[in-house]
Amino acid sequence: MAVKVFDSELKVMEVLWQEGEMTAGQLAKLLKEQTGWNRNTTYTVIGKLIDKGAVERFGDNFSCRVLITKEQVQTHEAKELVGKLFDGSPGLFLSAFLSGESLSETEIKELKKLVEELK
Repeated sequence: MAVKVFDSELKVMEVLWQEGEMTAGQLAKLLKEQTGWNRNTTYTVIGKLIDKGAVERFGDNFSCRVLITKEQVQTHEAKELVGKLFDGSPGLFLSAFLSGESLSETEIKELKKLVEELK
């Protein structure tokens, strides 16, 4: 499932990925501590995530759980970035990303393995 998640929505998703299911009230309390958000802000963001199908609310206590994985969001965001800034070319992206970087032998081996698996 491809879902565009904005920065504010990502804050809620990160908490749910890390903590698991939580009530909307628990989320609001935790995000107030972490970000200073008021309860209404948290509830608004939860509502947007529900509308997108990224989060579901259930039960009488308005518990929330994620419906998509962090990896799904990462993949969508990476593809969007590559498409927007690098004409859809993963090679151009990788070249720009690694420009001036020094990689360890382990990282080089991992990249080579990944390329071989993609063939």
